[in-house]
Amino acid sequence: MANSSALEHNSPSPKHMGLPPEEAVRRLAQYGPNSLERPRSRNLRQILLGILREPMFMLLLAAAALYLVLGDFREGIFVLGGAVITIGLVVFQEARSERALAALNQLAEPFARAIRGGSELRIAVHDIVPGDLLLVGEGERLPADGHLVGGDALMVDESALTGESVPVHKHALAVGEIPDHADAGGDGTSCLFAGTMNVRGQGVMEVSRTGSATRLGGIGASLASIESEPTPLQKAMAPLVARLGLFALAFCVAVALAYGLLRGNWIEGALSGITLAIALLPEEFPMVLAIFLSLGAFRLARQKVLVRRAAVIESLGAVTMLCVDKTGTLTENRMRVAAGWRPDGLHDADSPALRDLIVTAAMASAIRPVDPMDKAIHERIGEPPLPFVGAEPARTYPLRAALLAFIQAWRLDEGTFLYAAKGAPEAIFGLCHLTAGERSVLERAVEDMAGRGLRVLGVGTCRHADGDTDPSALSFHFEGLVGFEDPVRRDVPAALREARHAGIEVAMITGDYPATAIEIARQAGIDATQPVLTGGEIASLSVEELRRKIRQARVFARIAPEQKLALVEAFKANGEIVAMTGDGINDAPALEAAHVGIAMGERGTDVAREASDIVLLDDRFASIIGGVRLGRRIFANLRKALTYVTAIHIPIAGLALLPIVLGLPPVLFPLHVMLMELIIDPVCSLVFESEPAERRVMDKPPRRVGENLFGLSQMTLGAIQGLVILASSFGAHVVMLGLGMPAEQARALAFVVLISGNLALAFAELAEAGTHFFDRHRLVFFAITGIATALMACILMVPLLADVFQFAVPTLPALFAGVLAGVLSGAWIGFYRLLCEAAGRNRMAAGMHDSQCPPLPRALDRRCENRSSPRHIF
Repeated sequence: MANSSALEHNSPSPKHMGLPPEEAVRRLAQYGPNSLERPRSRNLRQILLGILREPMFMLLLAAAALYLVLGDFREGIFVLGGAVITIGLVVFQEARSERALAALNQLAEPFARAIRGGSELRIAVHDIVPGDLLLVGEGERLPADGHLVGGDALMVDESALTGESVPVHKHALAVGEIPDHADAGGDGTSCLFAGTMNVRGQGVMEVSRTGSATRLGGIGASLASIESEPTPLQKAMAPLVARLGLFALAFCVAVALAYGLLRGNWIEGALSGITLAIALLPEEFPMVLAIFLSLGAFRLARQKVLVRRAAVIESLGAVTMLCVDKTGTLTENRMRVAAGWRPDGLHDADSPALRDLIVTAAMASAIRPVDPMDKAIHERIGEPPLPFVGAEPARTYPLRAALLAFIQAWRLDEGTFLYAAKGAPEAIFGLCHLTAGERSVLERAVEDMAGRGLRVLGVGTCRHADGDTDPSALSFHFEGLVGFEDPVRRDVPAALREARHAGIEVAMITGDYPATAIEIARQAGIDATQPVLTGGEIASLSVEELRRKIRQARVFARIAPEQKLALVEAFKANGEIVAMTGDGINDAPALEAAHVGIAMGERGTDVAREASDIVLLDDRFASIIGGVRLGRRIFANLRKALTYVTAIHIPIAGLALLPIVLGLPPVLFPLHVMLMELIIDPVCSLVFESEPAERRVMDKPPRRVGENLFGLSQMTLGAIQGLVILASSFGAHVVMLGLGMPAEQARALAFVVLISGNLALAFAELAEAGTHFFDRHRLVFFAITGIATALMACILMVPLLADVFQFAVPTLPALFAGVLAGVLSGAWIGFYRLLCEAAGRNRMAAGMHDSQCPPLPRALDRRCENRSSPRHIF
């Protein structure tokens, strides 16, 4: 039984009804929201200033200034206008990312349980007001300052304020006791403070200060639940971009000097140098990363998967072992009483013989139930009402490691108390001091009920004259066993099949009996053919023996929370990429140790959520698999986008450099590169990011351990694609010049080939076998293609624009040949992959093993991505 089942015995007595709802609304308007002042996102001004500091935009502005100084106002104005448009596009993309992050912050906003008007409500933390009564559970971070006014004595970690790591005791105010000084922290007080963590006990807190008035607000601290610091990818990419930027600027100076010294035209040399520097700068890399990770995290949140650390998106697609809890993840976490055992045998839930047993179990349950089994017991009783409704137990003994039972003492009369206990059968057996023979009979009954997939709790009672006696010193009478069933979620079997198909093993780790675990595993579709490994067995194994055992075992039963860490470490030692789910305080070490820690959003503690990388907002297993699918999509699309950026920079740089080296008329000027940037940015950030997952994304095995996003394989692919487009566009330029055509026509045709190749390459990277050419997901791409085509037509056909761009309209056959050459130079990779897919299907149909890549370069075939062994660039 989860620790949360012990919570509601701390509900306030009738005299503690909490604030009336209307008064809470008034106080919220008076005191403001319970939140600390901190910037949630960058505003447009900050985004704009950050963009203007980028080297590419500085170079564009330098080029525009140079044109204006030379007196070529038209070209200067066009370059400046293009720079403004480019900046506007990037601002739009960055603002879109900031909006996504702001939405994530709202989704991550914590909640609290408050008593208002005598009813328990779940309210957002920012809606808490002074005077509110809050229910405080184990593992929860306190949302405001206040005093403990009811419940158990608490153990609170105040290290967030004091730096002292040892938790301190907090006692509840007695009737008529004057509250401690408002800032009196430390041991033995009733003061509770925002930002501190309750590590033990359940209580009722009365709020005294909220928001910036709290001690935490006074020292300017901020509790950010979503980290916005750069991800490892961004940190690794920054030095690469910086080195390439320095190289581009150095090359810019070298080209300008060479051009001036060799040709004597320093102005044209400066423009050529600036053009080449703009072409070489990979300024899209960090922008694409930021946009993909922020929007990817937002897309995951829409799938009920809240990403607390954006870097975990990299790991999702590589997960090979998924360790999950049973209750609430594989099952509905909606318990109902299914059966009960009395000395006269097993009875169905509807049997009148179970009435007294269920009533006794209710007396050992929370008054206002939170735990699913407590709720099931209350629902089972129904009418007539319980004899203790409106009363409170004289004493409550919550679960503890030494005694896995929840016990409440009820006053029956002036001299008698009834102790009602409910918990793990072996714990109740111990309280009842059963003989070996009696235990043997009951253990067989427990095994029989567990074999039916039921979770079994024992129930016992004891009458005693004192209501404040340690229950372990008493002798209880055994009342019976109550069996609960928690149905497997309907979407779990299909999700498990998808996980196995994607090469992800699933291990179920539960505290239930082995027979119950096997039955639930069988219903869910987890491999239960291998022997179940229990917590007792794990405790007796060495590290090496445990590593060997878990290579086959997939069901782990009677596992203590601290043993989850041992399992995670053993799986990691076996080379698995481990994702781990958890919800309790003791799950935090395992969540922290796993490659991907997944906390339950609905029933998880704050400790578990803070130790995790991901929070499931709906606690559903299918959401995890959906997150893996979306994580693979994000990773694949990000890889495509970066490969595309690499590929398209090569022909731009080549067209800027080769004419200088070969003594030919220049092909590209800053204005042309700026126009290319207007196409590259939206294509790589909008089209690739919005591209849906490949249909076979869950047919592939997880990525190899250590395989990074962008390595030699992807760089080689980008280089090959870029060189093909460069050969096509520069070849068109040379052929036109060789045929005696004017330089303006040759330049225009080369630019047409470059634009066509750019768009065709983007389409080829997105193409997938079996997808309709006009698939609705490609509307963004076709919109960009239409805009680019219309813009190119205007530049060629309008004399003013043609003069500014130094273009002349090629002949119609030459123009047609240029478009065709550009499309083929960009789309060839798509045709090649389609042929690979067809060949693979033919081999599969012929019964041949399709595990080998074709004899062409492995980098060209996506099927080889997870089997290649590239050196990693970052």
